[in-house]
Parts: sequence; C-alpha cells; structure tokens
Amino acid sequence: MSATVEFAQIELSAGGVIYRRATGGELQMLLIKDSYGNWGFPKGHIEPGEDASAAALRECREETGLGRLRLVGWLGTTDWYFRRGRALIHKYCDYFLVEVEGEDTARPQKREGIQACEWLGPSELVRRVTYNNARQIARRAVERARGGGAEAGNGEAQSNSKAGAASAPRPKEK
Repeated sequence: MSATVEFAQIELSAGGVIYRRATGGELQMLLIKDSYGNWGFPKGHIEPGEDASAAALRECREETGLGRLRLVGWLGTTDWYFRRGRALIHKYCDYFLVEVEGEDTARPQKREGIQACEWLGPSELVRRVTYNNARQIARRAVERARGGGAEAGNGEAQSNSKAGAASAPRPKEK
C-alpha cells in the first residue's frame, strides 16, 4: 500500500488592522464581518505587480470605504489551508497596521459580502475576532497602536483555524 501525497496550491494575500484615535483620544480599531458571519480584518489577494503593503492598503480601502489610510508597519503573517473544489489551497496573509486619518465612517463593501464594519476598543477587538491566528495579529496591532514595540511581529506564521492548528513557514516569492 502506498501513500498519496497531495501538494497545495499557494495563494498570497494581504490585509490591514485599521485604527484611529477618537475625539477623546481613545484608541478605536476596526473589525469587519464577512459573508460567513466571522469577524476579522480587511484582506484579499495580492494582484500582479503589487506588493503586500500596497495590496493591504487597497483591500482596506475597498472593504471599508475609508480613503485616508497610512501604513504604519508590518504585523505578521497568518496561514491556513482550505479547499476550492478538489484543489487544496495553502493561503498566506501578511497583515499591516494601518492608521485612518480624519475619517470615521466605514462602509462595508456589500457586493464582496462584507456585512458590517464596527469600531471597537482594543479589548473588545481582541475578544470578538473569530479566528485564533487573527487574534494574535489583533494583540500585536493593539500593542503597536498604543505605542509599544518598535518592531512589528516576529515574522512567525500562525495557522488560520478557529482551533489554532500548526503553522508553516511562508514560501519565498519568485
């Protein structure tokens, strides 16, 4: 009896954790509710000719309707496996901390299945995020937005499952 090895197709995406300072100076961070009812961060495919940071800013603008965004820094990479039909996909997502400048009305991109956008305080943000790996990114984002930690993340990949399965190193781009 021989074992069959299945290779996954690699997909790269990028996203952002958006924050602002409210009128009273309190830190607020944005979550989106996707078409499956899960709370997380804006993210999407990296398009040809685009780097991860540009893709993150584009996806944040598209999925929230916010325009005046400033990239603050890299937070880390998550990865997860899923199936598209019969194909096994191994997806990696680089996340960045993004500050919104002077805007407060986020509008969900309904045609892409975004159901809601909601500004939350840091502890509620971390509590409400659906996936464990995104929760790790949320904690890093809160620390960075509060001014802690000169460097973002430590570069380790996190698995994107609700159970927090094992992670894999990110492939090198060619």
